[in-house]
Parts: sequence; structure tokens; C-alpha cells
Amino acid sequence: MLPRSLPRRVDLGKVLFVLPNAVTLGSVYCGFSAIMLVSRDQPTLENFHSAAVLLVFAMLFDVLDGRIARMTRTQSAFGLQLDSLADVISFGIAPALLVHKWVLHRQPVLGALAAFVFVACGVIRLARFNVQNSDAKTKAPGRYTVGLPIPPAAGILVSLLVVNQWLEGALGDEQYTIPLIAITLALSALMVSTARFRSFKDLRFNRGTKVLVLLGIGSSLIIWIWSRQPQYVLAWLPFLYLVIGLVESAREVAQRLLGWSSPESDPPPTSEHH
Repeated sequence: MLPRSLPRRVDLGKVLFVLPNAVTLGSVYCGFSAIMLVSRDQPTLENFHSAAVLLVFAMLFDVLDGRIARMTRTQSAFGLQLDSLADVISFGIAPALLVHKWVLHRQPVLGALAAFVFVACGVIRLARFNVQNSDAKTKAPGRYTVGLPIPPAAGILVSLLVVNQWLEGALGDEQYTIPLIAITLALSALMVSTARFRSFKDLRFNRGTKVLVLLGIGSSLIIWIWSRQPQYVLAWLPFLYLVIGLVESAREVAQRLLGWSSPESDPPPTSEHH
């Protein structure tokens, strides 16, 4: 009688490697589904809102995949490239198409150009990120990132859709077409700018961090109590992130011009946030 073969052991390392990449693909699925929803001939307000909610979930997946990779120590060049490609779909193409089908299409040339510029600047931003972080295993997370990360940029456009649902479609009026084009172009410029934004990957619980935490919690509570809708807190957070980054960048420029030294000064920042 032949001896029974022993069951093969599961390679835990390979399983852990797949986990963050599977979460990244969850973000791609949300982005692709959002594109499908708004690609119809006559998308409704409900279609736009559902697509916006899908992109909110894509942002949650985008946050989780990096955290899981660091917790399981499975950061890799493959994961870095996969995450960037996923971001192009979920936070570049999907929100640009969403805002174009919603409002920007009323200006055929300028609206299409604004949507394309958003995607192009997002791709440039991600390419710069990949170059600056080509060695994902050896480079330590930076406290700051160069340029507005593409997920918060997309989050601001998505937030407008969420607020629009609450306002029963008021933001979709024709009078807001040019302002929304301007917002899209401004976000595009911020993505390829040299402004510094916090990456929240190397937190030091100093006085500045305490103020930011209190500001985030306090403002979120106010919005929750005022609107009675938790989803509007999610819509507020990208705006808060943008404001904090702009204020800190303005402070840094002022310190440079006046020759002041900052207690939180860092070495040259890296784009550590996708």
C-alpha cells in the first residue's frame, strides 16, 4: 500500500501578498462601476449619486490597501504600480467623466478640456509619485507629499455630487457650469504643483498634529449634527484636507520669505501618499 501524500502547506507569505492587491482591485471595481453608471445616454440624478457613493468606497479601499501592505510587510514595486494604475481609473477617469456628464458637458470645448486636464494632471502626479518612490522597500514614509494627491482631488469632485443630492440637484444648474470648470482646473493645477500636503503616514503627536486632529473631529461633529447625515462628513473631509494643505504651504512660504525656522521642518518631501 502506497503512503498517502502529505497535504501541501499554504505559503502564508503569498497569501498576504495577494491581500492588499485584492483590496486595490476592489477600488478598480468601484471606479469601473461608476463609469458604467454615468456612461448611459441619459444618466439620472440617482445614477450620479450612486456613482459618487461607489467612488467613496473606492477611496476607502485605497486607504486600506496601503495600510494592509504595511501591516503585513508586503510592500512591493508591483503593488506600487498596481495602486497607481488603479488610481488612474478610480480617481482620474471616473470622477472626470462623472463631473463632465453631470455639468461640464454644457460647455462642449471648455468642459471636455477641463475633464481631460484633470485626468492628465492626475497621471502626471502619479508618475512623479512612482519616480520618487521607486524603491518601496527601502524608502521610509514621508510626513509630506508633493502636490495634491489624486484621491483627495477626486474626493472634492465627488463631494460636490454628494452635496448636490442633498440640495436636490441645485448644484447642477447651468449657472454653476463655469465655477465647476474652474474648480476642476484648480484641482488639476494643485496636483502638479509643489505645494506640500500631509501624508498622515509618519504622524508625530506634537502641538500642530493635536490642533489638526481637534479641528477635524470638531468640524466633522458640527457637520454631522447640522446635516444629520453621516455621508456629508465624508464629503467634508477632502475639503478639510485641501484647506489644511494650502494653509501649511502658505505658512511655509511666509517662513521662507521672512527667514523663520519651522519646528516641524523636514528634509525634502516625498510623494508618499498615492
